[in-house]
This record gives sequence, structure tokens and C-alpha cells, in this order.
Amino acid sequence: MSAASGFGYTQRSDGTIVIVHRGRNAATLRGGRAAKFLDEIAAGDEQLVMARWTGAYKFGNERQARRHPRNQGR
Repeated sequence: MSAASGFGYTQRSDGTIVIVHRGRNAATLRGGRAAKFLDEIAAGDEQLVMARWTGAYKFGNERQARRHPRNQGR
């Protein structure tokens, strides 16, 4: 599985965190959730942490979905 990429975040003056994925807003965190997010960013891989917080990460079923009849020819 490849590592997550394309994520970035900005911290606003009011403490709000805005997570961006490929130029589009993916999540906005405020208060305690923003503080917890910053703690996780400091402790781990930023890209993977942001992918987990936004829900934009692989679930492990991509190979099964590729073989599904609905997805043939894609």
C-alpha cells in the first residue's frame, strides 16, 4: 500500500485547523479535536495522520472492488 500524499493543513488564529487534500477542504477541526490533531501530528507521520482524520485512506477492499462485474472495463 502506498503512503498517503497530497494533504496539508493550516492553523488559523482562532485555533481552527483546516485540512486540505489536493487543494480542496477535507476537514475543519475546532477546540479539543484540533488540539488532539496537533498532538498526533507532532508524534507521527503527518500525511498518514491527516488521511486518518479525514477518512481518505485505503480500506483494504480495493482489490475486491476491482474484480466486481460493475467495475469491469474501467
